[in-house]
Amino acid sequence: MKAIRVHAYGGSDQLRYEDVEKPVPGPGDAFVRHTAIGVNFADLHNREGRYPLPSLPHILGGEAAGVVEAVGPGVTEVKIGDRVAYAAGGPKFAPGSYAEGRVFPAERLIRIPDEIDDVSAAALFTKGLTAQYLIKSVYPVKAGDVVLLHAAAGGVGLFLAQWASHLGARVIGVVSSPEKAELARANGCRHVLLSSDPDIPGRVRGLTAGEGVAAVFDSVGKDTFETSLDCLRPHGMMVSFGSASGRVPPFDIFRLNAKGSLSVTSAAFAWFVRNREELLARSADVIDIVLKGAVTIHVNQRFALKDAAKAHDALESRRTAGSTVLIP
Repeated sequence: MKAIRVHAYGGSDQLRYEDVEKPVPGPGDAFVRHTAIGVNFADLHNREGRYPLPSLPHILGGEAAGVVEAVGPGVTEVKIGDRVAYAAGGPKFAPGSYAEGRVFPAERLIRIPDEIDDVSAAALFTKGLTAQYLIKSVYPVKAGDVVLLHAAAGGVGLFLAQWASHLGARVIGVVSSPEKAELARANGCRHVLLSSDPDIPGRVRGLTAGEGVAAVFDSVGKDTFETSLDCLRPHGMMVSFGSASGRVPPFDIFRLNAKGSLSVTSAAFAWFVRNREELLARSADVIDIVLKGAVTIHVNQRFALKDAAKAHDALESRRTAGSTVLIP
C-alpha cells in the first residue's frame, strides 16, 4: 500500500510517497482502510524531530477515518465493515495515519455515526477531543466567563470558540489575518484581535473593564506565552496545549504571584484520554455537540495523500483556516 514516510528529520521535502508493506492485525488490533486522514500541527513537529518518531523511516500522522477491513484475535469493540475514526495522541500510540490504511488498537477506535461523513470525521476527533478536555476538564468554561483563544481560526480554535460560546462564555479570538478574523467572528468569537497588534493585553483589558480574562487557551507557545500571562485576570489560568512557534522557555514561577496569583498548566491529550472508557465518554460528548449543530466542522483544505508536503507547507505558512485532510 502507499504511505508518506520520513527517512530523515527536516522540512516538507523529507516527505516520501512510497510503497510499504500492508500490515496484518494482531491480537486486539484492527486494520482500518483509510478514507480520509487528518492533518495536525503535531505532524510537523514529528517531521522536524521536535517530537521524535520511534524510528526512521516512519509514517507520519495521528488521525484518520475509514472502514474496518480485518480484525485480530480477541477483538470485540468493532467488526469488519464498521465506519470508524481514531485520534492517536501521546507517546503510547506511534504516528502512522498518512497511509492507505493502518493497524490500530481496536479499543481506541470510535464508531462514526451515519450523520457524520468520513472527511468530517477525519478532522473531528483530535480537534474535538482536545477542545472537550480543555473546556470541560482543564478549565471548565461556564456562562459569563471571558476567555482568550489564540489561533482562533485553526482547527482546534474554531471548535473551541464555537463550543465555549455555546456554553455562554464571551470569546476573544486572536488570528493572523483579516480573512481569518471574519471566520472567527462567524464561529463564536465575540471579539477578534490580530496577532500583529503590538498591545494585545491592552486591547483585552479594554474589552474586560480592565480586569483581564478568566483563561487563555494557547496552542502557539513561545511567541505568545508572555502575552497570554498579561491578558489574565487575578487567579486566571493560562492553558498551554501546543507549541506551534516553539517550546516555552523556563521562567521564574514567582512571577505568577506578582501578576495576580496566576495558574499555568500544560494540558496534553494523552493524560485526558487514558483508556477506552474515557475515550468513549469524551467522544460521545464531541459527537453530541456536533449533531446538535452547536459546532460545525470546517474542513477548508483537502489534499491528495501524495501531496502531503503541500499540506504541510500550507499549514506552516499560516495559509490554512479550519481543518486540513488528506485523501488516499
